[in-house]
Amino acid sequence: MAHDANSDNRYTRGLAEFISGLRYDRIPAEVLARIKLLILDSLGCAIYGAHLPWSQILVDTLKRVDSSSGAAVWGTSHRLSAPHAALANGSLVQGFELDDVHRVGVLHVGAVTLPPLVSIAETSTGIPGKDFLSAAVAGYETGPRVGMCMGQEHVGQGWHSGATVGVFSAAAGAARGLALDADKTVHALGIAGTQSAGLMAAQYGAMVKRMHAGRAAQSGLYGALLAAGGYTGIANVFESEYGGFCTTFSRSNDRFDLRKLTADLGQRWETMGVALKFYSCVGSNHTTLDALRDMQAEQPYGPEDVESVVVHGSRVTMDHVGWKYQPQGLTSAQLNLPFCVATLLLEGDVFVDQFPASCVADPARMALAERVEVRHDPEITARGSKSRHMVRVELHLKDGRRMIRTLEAPRGSEHKFASQDDVVEKFEKLAGHALPALQVEALRDAVLNLEKLEDARLIARLLVQHQPERLAP
Repeated sequence: MAHDANSDNRYTRGLAEFISGLRYDRIPAEVLARIKLLILDSLGCAIYGAHLPWSQILVDTLKRVDSSSGAAVWGTSHRLSAPHAALANGSLVQGFELDDVHRVGVLHVGAVTLPPLVSIAETSTGIPGKDFLSAAVAGYETGPRVGMCMGQEHVGQGWHSGATVGVFSAAAGAARGLALDADKTVHALGIAGTQSAGLMAAQYGAMVKRMHAGRAAQSGLYGALLAAGGYTGIANVFESEYGGFCTTFSRSNDRFDLRKLTADLGQRWETMGVALKFYSCVGSNHTTLDALRDMQAEQPYGPEDVESVVVHGSRVTMDHVGWKYQPQGLTSAQLNLPFCVATLLLEGDVFVDQFPASCVADPARMALAERVEVRHDPEITARGSKSRHMVRVELHLKDGRRMIRTLEAPRGSEHKFASQDDVVEKFEKLAGHALPALQVEALRDAVLNLEKLEDARLIARLLVQHQPERLAP
């Protein structure tokens, strides 16, 4: 498939050449070590998410229209076609606000990269573990760069980046998994990009918010599969002045920067910029929760002692999570900052056990959330996307004490990345809700030793539930 020399697609093609040319031995050791932990974390999130009510509705619906059995729905005994499995599994990773985030690129990377890649590994004649890792890194490098190119304004104007930007991570990982050359990878990106969609209004309680990552994963898989067969996409999907991704999804040309797509590609590794979550809520809330934990460790206090909490943050933080809480569903509870603050103060943690369905209209949490105010701090906004989760938290206690804590990076972030033991503990805790202990251990060991696998299909086999399903509590 010839490259059109008349089309200005230097950035699209630059990404495609990087993706198709990426080899295991060209990836730094620290990146390889990190990607295995990131993979393990996402799989644990999906396994836990598999038996949540909204996940079951999605999978049951897909099974009614798809009787094929090419690929597994992770953490269950169900099977679907590869594209529908990618849709389901991406949704499962995002199922309970537990999965990773690239803060600067504003993207949950594992949820969009891994489902199409595992589907390809599962339905192929076998992908060696080293190639699987290379494909995963290709996806983790691509999507965040598109997010960085678009900037915070992309989310600020109402697009959900996991659904829009995510298609490029999905296509990149899938294209590398299929060993497409650069020409076909250009078209994989172009086919994926034209399927981009996703609205941030889904955050206010809709189940469909969970599905955004799944649709991006599916779109990326379609992009790679179709390109492999010779189907063509938009060859200059990023650069096109009319109808290109960047010009269409940004209000003006000065709000995106194409150079960020390929700047220092292969030298600066965005995989190392992916953060993990140790709270079961949107990443924008984690710095505030950590700040409150720190203050409580410094000077113990209880929820009954709190007069008010004032959180100063970026414009994106205020718009994204600082709205007045309304009990519209579990999604709204996990995304709303005042509600999550109230949850931490009352429950002592903000993990899976703190979010039963009944919590959504909990009078005690709602009353305490009324004492939490989120304010825009222009100085934090001016620091740019690298500080978009930075907060200054003021805690006012009824006895007159006032504590202030400024925090830029939460526990598990790229600046304070978690230890392998912490990541494994989280994975085992989540995966144990659906899989037996011996299988959880085997999956853990397979992922942590992926480079030694002759065939990555083992990962897919270990994700299948072989015992009667039981609901997560």
